[in-house]
Amino acid sequence: MRILVTGGAGYIGSHSVRLFAERGHDVWVLDNLAMGHRAAARPDRLIVADLENIDRVDQVLVENRIEAIVHFAAHAFVGESVTNPAKYYRNNTIATVNLLDLLHRHGIQKFVFSSTCATYGTPDKVPIVEETPQNPINPYGRSKLMVEMVLEDYRTAYGLGYAALRYFNASGCRPDGTLGEDHDPETHLIPIAIQAAMGQRANLQIFGTDYPTDDGTCVRDYIHVDDLAEAHLLALENLKPGQSLKYNLGTGVGNSVREVVKAVEKVSGKKVPVQEGPRRPGDPPVLVASAAKIRRELGWKPKYLDLDSIVSTAWNWHVKNPKGYDDRSK
Repeated sequence: MRILVTGGAGYIGSHSVRLFAERGHDVWVLDNLAMGHRAAARPDRLIVADLENIDRVDQVLVENRIEAIVHFAAHAFVGESVTNPAKYYRNNTIATVNLLDLLHRHGIQKFVFSSTCATYGTPDKVPIVEETPQNPINPYGRSKLMVEMVLEDYRTAYGLGYAALRYFNASGCRPDGTLGEDHDPETHLIPIAIQAAMGQRANLQIFGTDYPTDDGTCVRDYIHVDDLAEAHLLALENLKPGQSLKYNLGTGVGNSVREVVKAVEKVSGKKVPVQEGPRRPGDPPVLVASAAKIRRELGWKPKYLDLDSIVSTAWNWHVKNPKGYDDRSK
């Protein structure tokens, strides 16, 4: 299959591109490198362009005879979405609708969308199933839910086949150390804990120690990035025109902030300095997925089912790449 991966030089996108290519697909990457990295993509398959440049995207689809799109390109900082919602609605929602219009123009009927558990907001029950009401509590979650609604309307009207994959806390790195996680600023818990253990930051801040959980800290479902990539490939290969697939992606197991700290200390053999502080507004106490639906329908089976194994792959990459991809100048 001839696939265009938007945001394919980013964290989850680059891991997915690598897997798609290993499985025999013909893959191109479209990335503006605002958050992605040249070093994470094959130079001969990287197209540096912005989704807002509709003419350029249109040219890419035609020249490379693209048959399917896997769409990762998005802004994903919850706090920033609250202070600058326009940025999120323009990029995450409007740019995606423009991309879908190009697909419709060229008769491309396979679209896999990187959605998020943030569309659920603060759920009444966990684990979260796909039928859980979607009530996002921030512009980031709303910008993604809007796209899901558009996708369903385009399916009904134009026969688009789409998959909306709502994943939980992406984590870990390529086990061989060739691809990793490098954000600026870094907001994900595991790399922050690793950086604190390596002495690259003064401490790890724990936001809230009085939640109604076993140890008082937030609980999240950590899913390895390679398992996420596998789910995207399964969805793409099983998707048919006019069909909708909606799946949660997680392990079904929750781990607290303190448990993540302990796992990093165990794997690294180093102390993680911690500073405790008050809760952040909008942080649900527990977010854990039920991924029973995709397991049942597509046979998806995550390989990384315990936190230590996930942290080990992340630690391996960060030790090998203490400065990340070291390409901030792009």
